[in-house]
Amino acid sequence: MIDPKFVHDTFSAIAGRYGTVNHLLSLGTDILWRARALQIIADWRPSKLLDAATGTGDLALDIQRELPEVHVLGLDFCEPMLAMARQRGLLHTLHADAMHMPLEDAAFDALTIAFGLRNLPDYAAALREFRRVLRPGGHLLVLDFSLPDGFARAPYRLYLHQVLPHLAAWLTGQRSAYDYLGQSIEQFPRGTAMLDLLGQAGFACPTHLPLCGGIASIYTAKA
Repeated sequence: MIDPKFVHDTFSAIAGRYGTVNHLLSLGTDILWRARALQIIADWRPSKLLDAATGTGDLALDIQRELPEVHVLGLDFCEPMLAMARQRGLLHTLHADAMHMPLEDAAFDALTIAFGLRNLPDYAAALREFRRVLRPGGHLLVLDFSLPDGFARAPYRLYLHQVLPHLAAWLTGQRSAYDYLGQSIEQFPRGTAMLDLLGQAGFACPTHLPLCGGIASIYTAKA
């Protein structure tokens, strides 16, 4: 069970270095993953987009820059992360919990969440809340870590649980945040399990796009 207080306190502590450390630890592949997500979002041509659990605003800022016609709102329950997003240029932010958003029904054409659904305490309830704020026919995109299949799984798990926490501790002084990362990835639904969750939450046409052999995945669906 994800502890919201632990998540809040952990991300507050690393907010200033969060983006830089993620780029280093992923060898820059997180930038490529967001670029692929951006291509998908551009095809949807939304007018209003909510980036839930926006953190320091990486994906929201990409959308704001590359798709200036889209009104982008970045939402997060961690104010230090939002402060970093605003400092980096994100124009519209909302300090709120993605599990209980103070937003009207059917208010958005698209909702994105990058590396954030995994940190919420109830995936199914979160997906239902996302569907509530999407207009009928609106689009959902979930970008998050997963586990690769086949021969790559064992070395990836070694990196995830043994190498990465030591590197992160050296870079941030917060090893617990990256011990937690590995644990959260292990328990996060992936592949058909996530597609089933999307269907149970009332979404239609769910799709799964593995990235880099399954190290990350993009899931999309329609409200």
